[in-house]
Amino acid sequence: MKTNIYKIVLATAVSVVVMASCSKTLDLLPTNDVTSTQVYQTAAGYKQAFAKVYASFALTGNTGPAGNGDIQGLDEGTADFLRLFWKAQELSTDEAVVSWGDPGIQDFHKMNWSASNPMLTGLYYRSFYQITLANDFIRQASDANLASRGIAADDVVAIKKFKAEARFLRAYQYSILMDLFGNVPFLTDADALGSVMPKQKTRTELFAYIESELKAIDPELVDARKNEYGRADKAAAWALLARIYLNAQVYTGTARYTDAVAYSKKVIDAGYSLISDYTKIMRADNQNNTAEFILTINFDGMKTQNWGGTTFLTHAPIGGSMTASTFGVDGGWGGLRTTKAFSDKFADITGATDKRAQIYTAGQNADISDLTAFTDGYAITKFKNIKADGTAGSSLTFADIDFPIFRLGEMYLVYAESVLRGGTGGDATTALGYVNALRQRAYTNTTGNITAGQLTTDFILDERCRELYWEGFRRSDLIRYGKFTESTYLWPWKGGVKSGSGVDAYRKLYPIPSADISSNPNLVQNTGY
Repeated sequence: MKTNIYKIVLATAVSVVVMASCSKTLDLLPTNDVTSTQVYQTAAGYKQAFAKVYASFALTGNTGPAGNGDIQGLDEGTADFLRLFWKAQELSTDEAVVSWGDPGIQDFHKMNWSASNPMLTGLYYRSFYQITLANDFIRQASDANLASRGIAADDVVAIKKFKAEARFLRAYQYSILMDLFGNVPFLTDADALGSVMPKQKTRTELFAYIESELKAIDPELVDARKNEYGRADKAAAWALLARIYLNAQVYTGTARYTDAVAYSKKVIDAGYSLISDYTKIMRADNQNNTAEFILTINFDGMKTQNWGGTTFLTHAPIGGSMTASTFGVDGGWGGLRTTKAFSDKFADITGATDKRAQIYTAGQNADISDLTAFTDGYAITKFKNIKADGTAGSSLTFADIDFPIFRLGEMYLVYAESVLRGGTGGDATTALGYVNALRQRAYTNTTGNITAGQLTTDFILDERCRELYWEGFRRSDLIRYGKFTESTYLWPWKGGVKSGSGVDAYRKLYPIPSADISSNPNLVQNTGY
């Protein structure tokens, strides 16, 4: 990887049982037989285990793209965290459709998923797998364990920093589960592995836990912009707080826009700046975008080989008359496209004015008559396995493109929306300046600037679409604006109808997988499922 923590050879890994609720359907056991007792005997062992906590965001197993996955019972080819998360957040919206017929994949855009959808099940267990890895590391990094194993004082200092980052990664995954599934089973390092049947926390309780956890670890995290690339620091925690505060009314029923203003401003004031060229955000050497990137999932074509992540986001949108080599890959998968509702957000879809319009139209139809036909729907060219100098990445099969979990552009938009929604501690002039900074980059001049009168919450929603599309935000954004399930905003094939249709409001939450419901009597299924 492009960060040292991932250069550690993961010859060993923590042996954990990933049983979020003791599922009887999936055999959620690791495929190695190395025990925690063996791993955590030395400082080097702690670092290896810590590397696995991070690497599980970019890898599906220890040995390659297929055949020895972290979670048995899931198709390793589609069990990457980012690929699963992206489908849930993007395919269910106006930003993306897919032509494939994999079991459950068309359910997203048609909005008719069930509690047995294999991709939702995979995402749910993937998140809990990563939580379990973090829990085990945090438990093993207790003061008592470090003392009993004779870990040297200097190493203890480093391990305590690792522990704070593991707590952050756990909080991040709980925020994903809170957003997508609402009320989920809950376990921390205080619960011995497999010792209890997890109880369910409400969305409001999860919100309170995530908030308190992020604030508690703030003193222990490395200062903003001082950590190794791809590792969490204080700014990552502030960014996650800003994000959940923006959505707090959805999660808890109580708006927290003042807090969203405060924490987005903390990130902005930490010294980040926009890179000059928007089209270089998703490129093979975007590890150089440290001015804008706050935290990334790091991918490397030689070291993180799997069929998810940015490999998926680069290959899958290539088809029709598109040439794979111009994207730095050896072939297209003819799957992902977008809808006219998205492309219409740009006055000029050629990208000649607003450079964010990275849209391919040659041979593609704007209208979608057939979801399974790649040429129905414009293609997206945002992800290219090409470096800034025009050369290809390290592999033509697996992408080098890192995926930003948080970047400065999002924080500008969080600040602006929160101010417009009544958050105090900020001001409309600054909000306008942040939005125009994004637009000046997009237009490479001031012609895209808007006036104070044009800056409305609806404008922010469209601007988030233009700035952040295909980065995993759209479902959450539409829900916050009351436009996800409602008939007041339609897009092609929403609700399984060509012209679009509203659906039942309960679909603002995904269902708890039926496998977990049947195996854990503590769980109650989300309404409607």
